Amino acid sequence: MNELIEFISNNLDLLYILILAIFIGVELIKNVPTVLHTPLMSGANALSGVVIVGAIIVMLQSDPTNYIALALGFVAVVLGMINVVGGFAVTDRMLQMFKKKK
Repeated sequence: MNELIEFISNNLDLLYILILAIFIGVELIKNVPTVLHTPLMSGANALSGVVIVGAIIVMLQSDPTNYIALALGFVAVVLGMINVVGGFAVTDRMLQMFKKKK
């Protein structure tokens, strides 16, 4: 617990940037028109792929006793995979709308 408090106190500026990025991201996503949702989802798939690769690299480079880095890396991989799978499902569903009916 002391490691977590020390990490937060040492990286307070990064925490502020993260909170600001979350608020800006929520506001941007709320204002996206429906027409642009699917193309942006495809772009999000590419970004999530980068997040997954980055999280795996961080987990490989971290010390095996650094449980915070391993846990955050694991959470990043899981959330990135959920986003990729969901994005592909939405894109596939959109493409099904344009196929000719038999």
